[in-house]
Amino acid sequence: MFNLEVSEDQLQFVASNLSSVASCYVLATNGGHPFPFIIYVDEQPVGFVMLAYGTTGYEEPSIAEDKYCIMRLMIDKQYQNRGYGREAMKKILEFIRIFPAGPAHYCWIPYKSENIPAKNLYESFGFRDSGEVFNNESITVLPI
Repeated sequence: MFNLEVSEDQLQFVASNLSSVASCYVLATNGGHPFPFIIYVDEQPVGFVMLAYGTTGYEEPSIAEDKYCIMRLMIDKQYQNRGYGREAMKKILEFIRIFPAGPAHYCWIPYKSENIPAKNLYESFGFRDSGEVFNNESITVLPI
């Protein structure tokens, strides 16, 4: 496993990568479709993203069924503010739009409302808050 970390002030917003890999196991064993990816620039790992489709094996907001979810997106603290998160989001959405696990009309992302940089990134791609708060996280949604 790569030692990718967010900055100290972002720890409250992002689960550890080890926790995310464990979540992939839970998803896969409960009929879900996890898609974990390391984000590379050239051959250097700079981040991690975890997508899921359909059943997650966890409690879910009302929007979740038969939708894609960007469950985790993190860029290592050494590589932030270089546009890698934005470029990763472009690639993530391209991947989701080929419907690798099945058709969907929406993609959703849970995020802490205090995480303004994340909210701004998501909104710049057309995500809009659904008005639902689930497990203390706002739910933002994008038609795909």
